[in-house]
Amino acid sequence: MPFDLPEVIAPTLSEQIRSIRRRRRWQTVALVALLLVACVCSLMIGPVAISVPELGQIAWARISGGQYAGTPTNALVVEQLRLPRMLMGALIGAALAVAGAAMQGLFRNPLADPGLIGVSAGAALGAVTVIVLGERFVPSLPAAFAPYFLAVAAFAGSLLATLLIYKLSLHDGQPVVATLLLAGVAINALAGSLTAFLTFLATDQQVRDVTFWMLGSLGATTWPKTGIVAVCVIAGLLMMPVSSRALNALLLGESEAAHLGFDVRRTKAIVVALSALMVGAGVAFAGVIGFIGLVVPHVVRLAAGPDHRFLLPASALLGATLMVAADLAARTLVTPAELPIGILTAVFGAPFFLWLLLRAKSGWQP
Repeated sequence: MPFDLPEVIAPTLSEQIRSIRRRRRWQTVALVALLLVACVCSLMIGPVAISVPELGQIAWARISGGQYAGTPTNALVVEQLRLPRMLMGALIGAALAVAGAAMQGLFRNPLADPGLIGVSAGAALGAVTVIVLGERFVPSLPAAFAPYFLAVAAFAGSLLATLLIYKLSLHDGQPVVATLLLAGVAINALAGSLTAFLTFLATDQQVRDVTFWMLGSLGATTWPKTGIVAVCVIAGLLMMPVSSRALNALLLGESEAAHLGFDVRRTKAIVVALSALMVGAGVAFAGVIGFIGLVVPHVVRLAAGPDHRFLLPASALLGATLMVAADLAARTLVTPAELPIGILTAVFGAPFFLWLLLRAKSGWQP
């Protein structure tokens, strides 16, 4: 009888694997469908309503190189306003979600998000510095560079904060996760205090600009800005899955992952660098947007498990969907005004965060 046990177990394990693969295929199809629906709705809905047939005609005219026979204004709204904004939202949502999933795997902490490595705080400090003190420098800048001065400063601030936190976490040349976490808390607090001090020095108009930027918005999106973010985010999205198996091993612990043959130090450096690149680019152009990087990986993990080989791409799809939907709500709920996206993500993300805290308090971890 003991010799029959492997023959009984093997088909069971094989069937379980096939079941998991089928479920993940259907989950992927559902996530892609949700993203497509959100994108189409984002292009259709607004002060200028555009129907599905008209949207198809505009798309076909551009793909085929023909002439659009409908209202030129509608084509302009889709091509120059809604399409780049929708793509920017999808890219930033995917970046935040993937970085959040990677951070949670790296720290082995279900409450981790990209902000822990200083990306958001550093970007905020860089941006607020430009808003409050940058007027004296803008006239001396080349005209082509001046519109991107704020974004460059925010991106530089995010990278500098991340590098500083990473350097502080090194011990004998090896990054220590616990020290990385504590250094992140300290640098975030320092950057936050400097940001608050600059805000105190700001004029009323500058305070309004700072507040709107800190809450996040896609209102200033253009095709050149979308292209810059696309390069950074797509590069990160393509490279991050290389670390998925190592992140799976890190769930067991650093020593266990090293014994399994993974280069833990290299994995940490790759995850932190790619997260800083993707999130830094998004925050630089759209401002600080919270909770996407925290909530989305948990939703995917609860539905599909902790395997990063599926968790990372699924988080990208769901993060893009939620960001596009949030932007659609932000620009339509209080028309003709526009809500900052950060308000909407916080309204839905904060209750979920509190639920996670309560579940963690009871000893459960997703």
